[in-house]
Amino acid sequence: MAGALASILLAGGSLMTVFLSFCLLSFLLILLIQRGKFLYALRKVPYPTALPIIGNAYQLNCSQEDFFQKLVKWAREFGDIYLVWVGLRPFIFLYRVEAVQPLLSSSVHIDKSLEYQYLKPWLGTGLVTSTGKKWHFRRKLLTPTFHSGLLEAYFKTSKEESSIFISCLKKEVNKWFDIVPYAKRVALDIICDSAMGYKLNAQMNSKNEYVKAVEKIASIVQMRFTNVWISSDSIFKLTNAGKVHDHSLYIIKDFVDKVIVERKAEWKLKHDGNFNKPTNKRQALLDLLLEMSHNGTVLSDEDIREEVNTFMYAGHDTMATSISWALYALGRHPEYQEKILDEYNNVIGTADITLNDINKLIWLEACIKEHWRLYPAVPLIARQIYKPIDLMGNQIPSGSTVLINSYLLHRDPRHFPDPHIYRPERFLPDSPKLPLYTFIPFSAGSRSCIGWKFATLVVKVAILSVLRNFRVEALDKEDQLRFISELVLVNANGIRLKLTPR
Repeated sequence: MAGALASILLAGGSLMTVFLSFCLLSFLLILLIQRGKFLYALRKVPYPTALPIIGNAYQLNCSQEDFFQKLVKWAREFGDIYLVWVGLRPFIFLYRVEAVQPLLSSSVHIDKSLEYQYLKPWLGTGLVTSTGKKWHFRRKLLTPTFHSGLLEAYFKTSKEESSIFISCLKKEVNKWFDIVPYAKRVALDIICDSAMGYKLNAQMNSKNEYVKAVEKIASIVQMRFTNVWISSDSIFKLTNAGKVHDHSLYIIKDFVDKVIVERKAEWKLKHDGNFNKPTNKRQALLDLLLEMSHNGTVLSDEDIREEVNTFMYAGHDTMATSISWALYALGRHPEYQEKILDEYNNVIGTADITLNDINKLIWLEACIKEHWRLYPAVPLIARQIYKPIDLMGNQIPSGSTVLINSYLLHRDPRHFPDPHIYRPERFLPDSPKLPLYTFIPFSAGSRSCIGWKFATLVVKVAILSVLRNFRVEALDKEDQLRFISELVLVNANGIRLKLTPR
């Protein structure tokens, strides 16, 4: 009897083992079939020689400067579209308008790449990192905050901080120096005042704890975007960079939270709790968010902090990069400095410049646009694909990451003859109109930069302030530039200028 029972149990156990083995094999077969379909869809997209499992990761174990050079080299080698395998993930690079337009004009493919998760400890799920219904809601809510009335306030702030910018630059006249740190500090002061109504004084106090924290965390996040070996949070937190990141994050959150608490208390005191009562005081983004919050029913304090931090992050680094590269381009082509100033004197003269006036300066705008063409502030725009999309005859499958190389897009000779030549005349009002999506300094489509008018205004004011006070000369020739593709376009040696008083 006992022997028979043992036989039954043994048989039952064997059947269970067979069943579980069958389930496991079926699961593995399904995964293999799915993977096969995934690879088949990408079969026509060329890529550099890749190793099993790790793909091209071994080729990406290089300096950030070498990484940028490889992107350009592979574009020449493989044509209009290619991919790079990072482990088992394909990163597909585009730089032709025929592929860029269907991607950026889509209302479906609006998700940023998975790498943007590195920003979430800092930005939460604000406008840059959010997606789906939350992104649509925030975008609709925040769009009115960049109306013309607010731009007038931002214009005043930009002029005030640009005056301080000039006083700081006077210490560097007649010698070679890197403009980037100065541009970062003026951009940070403008953004902090515009976003939070707080005078940070980064230009006068570069050792400010918050200033240093923002610089450190931005640099570390940029490093993670291109360093696949610390993509894992578990590994990253064990590194020294991970510890610096977390300490900087603590400083930033503490600072922003204190400002929010102070401003919220001011609002309650002045409006008796009525957050919809208008005020004649110059408003910062934070004030507008507090108005919209309706005492936390629409936006919580955490929501407000997300958007303030997003505005700080998305604004200061890109504007600083734009100011630096614009001055570099003008420093290489001084004849355009004189065109800008001649027009300024003819249009505005000795009067105090207004917001309306600055938009009349067509040479200033043309020069800024041409520098954005050659040196786009954000050289790579990344999207995560969750539904298949046809790009240049390739059915790109779900699970792919697609990156637009705007540095190469802006140098397409079909749309920009002599593409490597600085020629602002391309953007004068009487020049032929460019096809859509051939020039995207602020991205394009539904996820284009919400603050592009503000950013353009700040760059114009800063550049004009410098040119009215100094003649600008740039040290490095174009073929001596050593590009690095971080979140923004960086030169490995900095951007070295010499200023001579006018």
